[in-house]
Amino acid sequence: MAYDEPPQTEPVEIDETLFARIGNGEPDAFCELYYQTQNIIYSYTLSLLRNQCDAEDTLQETYLKIRSAAHLYRPFGKPMAWIFTIARNVCLMKFRQQKHLSAMNIENVPEPLDFSQIEDREDRVVLETAFTVLTEEEVRIIVLHAVSGLKHREISSLLELPLSTVLSKYNRGIKKLRKQLEGEFS
Repeated sequence: MAYDEPPQTEPVEIDETLFARIGNGEPDAFCELYYQTQNIIYSYTLSLLRNQCDAEDTLQETYLKIRSAAHLYRPFGKPMAWIFTIARNVCLMKFRQQKHLSAMNIENVPEPLDFSQIEDREDRVVLETAFTVLTEEEVRIIVLHAVSGLKHREISSLLELPLSTVLSKYNRGIKKLRKQLEGEFS
């Protein structure tokens, strides 16, 4: 696996009729949507929260919200944007909850990320390196581009950042990642 660029994946193509079927209570439609998108949404929530347990909780909460709001979905050609918006809002609620808890003097000790479930050694090293070397925003942008296949313009819109900022943070992050990985594998 070359580390010049992250692997490019095809954007997830979601049949927008799934949402109407989910709204009508079809469990197969919900399962199909979940299996098509769970890895992307987990990667996104992990990049925002930087805590595996919180990311897993947020992932489940996101799909509960999708299931309960599916009947409200209006096809507009960008179902992943709708899902990412829900995931981002759930993450924001998690941040608010954590802020409230820390204001009550409950100690919030971050746990180290554990990538042991990733079997491929090189993939594990890339992820570990990304979360230690890159800024949170760089991780988010690279994950959204490399894992979910979103275009830079879509990331710009989703993260509410100028396109030039997304491009520069993406390129800077890739350079940092490449430099660190070349040092580890040489």
